[in-house]
Amino acid sequence: MDRLQAMQVFTKIVEMNSFSRAADSLNLPHASTTTIIKNLEAHLRVRLMQRTTRRLNLTPEGAEYYERCTRILAEIDETEDALSNTGKGPRGKLRIDMPGSVGRLVVMPRLPEFRERYPDIELMVGFGDKPVDLVQEGVDCAIRVGELEDSSLVARRLGVLQTLTAASPAYIEQYGEPTSLDNLRQHHAVQYFSNGTGRMNEMSFVIDKETTSVKMRGTLAVNDGDAYVMCGVQGAGIIQSPRFMLLPHLRSGALVEVLPQWKPAPMPIAAVYPHNRHLAPKVRVFVEWIAMLFESCPLMSSVVDQEGRCVIADAQYGLAPYTNAHAVDATVEAFA
Repeated sequence: MDRLQAMQVFTKIVEMNSFSRAADSLNLPHASTTTIIKNLEAHLRVRLMQRTTRRLNLTPEGAEYYERCTRILAEIDETEDALSNTGKGPRGKLRIDMPGSVGRLVVMPRLPEFRERYPDIELMVGFGDKPVDLVQEGVDCAIRVGELEDSSLVARRLGVLQTLTAASPAYIEQYGEPTSLDNLRQHHAVQYFSNGTGRMNEMSFVIDKETTSVKMRGTLAVNDGDAYVMCGVQGAGIIQSPRFMLLPHLRSGALVEVLPQWKPAPMPIAAVYPHNRHLAPKVRVFVEWIAMLFESCPLMSSVVDQEGRCVIADAQYGLAPYTNAHAVDATVEAFA
């Protein structure tokens, strides 16, 4: 049995959900695809798919085998492309994953530039705050926020996300503005809980280079970054979030930064990918592009004014406090 051909036939059948269409695509007799899959299942000693009158359903073993086959076949294609000296540049399907807020506000506005530069790369972009298993789910590259736990991945540091503490004017009018960390404990917070562990994230601040956590009361918890910010805008409680997510609401006055003299610890952000993907041209050019994108992003600036409140630094427009709507508009427009 030609195992490479069997992998190609199997993945094509899954992608086209049809034995006959897969056979036509691969220029094989229709009967050959059925024979190849039967021989493959006999060789592996597992059932890969269940057939019904309308569609094909993968077994758990079939789903795992499909993910592995797609990675193996992609690596073969990329190796051949790299050695063929065709001069056509990176190509193939590139699956990436990132937090929704990072994708929506930072990456997607500039993604047309990447597509124009590398037209032969087919992008699959996934969004979500829950980290995915890159190897098991066939993801080529992911953007991760926070400290990395998986040491089996290669990481390229992209920068840090400055974090602010904020509340809505309605909340401040009702409960007052916190003036100290001790006073903060008397206030209400919107809680953010981890998708993976269900654990509530406490608010934290850096004081004399030490991180101090503050446990606050709260009757509302969410596990999505955008929903978390909107809860703060609606006056449900005090929030801590990356500045680039808060900026439009700070600019409009829907949120106000509180306790600007005590900043939360910045969160590292990195591009990560499996070790077996580090030589793939499509992965390499995407990581280089995303690194330059974050380096040039004014929303990642850490400049503060005399009161300790964050401002956006941009070489063309100078320093613009986020309370200055015109300057912020110009800076955001330059980035977008």
